[in-house]
Amino acid sequence: MISDDGQVLFGWLPLGTPIIASRLQDGRALRDAPLAERFRVPRIPVPDTWHGTSTLRMIPEDAWSSVWWFFEPDGRFRDWYVNLEVPLGRCTGGPDRMDGILDLVVTPNTGWRWKDEDEAVAAVEAGRLTPEQLDRLREEGERIGALAGRGAFPFDGSYTDFRPEPAWPQPALPGRSR
Repeated sequence: MISDDGQVLFGWLPLGTPIIASRLQDGRALRDAPLAERFRVPRIPVPDTWHGTSTLRMIPEDAWSSVWWFFEPDGRFRDWYVNLEVPLGRCTGGPDRMDGILDLVVTPNTGWRWKDEDEAVAAVEAGRLTPEQLDRLREEGERIGALAGRGAFPFDGSYTDFRPEPAWPQPALPGRSR
């Protein structure tokens, strides 16, 4: 975590950070299951590693979204990812969220687009999300998309030059050594 004032948490998740991911109970990765099964087969937590990019994350306390700045392995800013989420309050580690499945990708000078619309519909059909939750997530996506379209914060270039402090330790999972 970089900062948490109780209203907005900023966190840094570098490439290679240990995480707890989900797999289907039969061992398959979520994306390996046909869409009709993806939200119906029980999931299990598994140790994994964050891969692909490093991310700076901004999680506003009551918003139905968090904004992630994606950085390439060489440190160059790539784009923003808006993770649409159902806020569940706060736990000792910070904001508690349920993934809303539906997301946005915001590309500099290009605009924004929905991501995983088909998965969000399948999640509702499987009872993972309610129709009302999906409606609220879509509203949040439209709100955030409008900010992106205007180039307003957080899509105004803020934090695109972010670099972690060289002395920061690699994050570790709670209860595990670094």
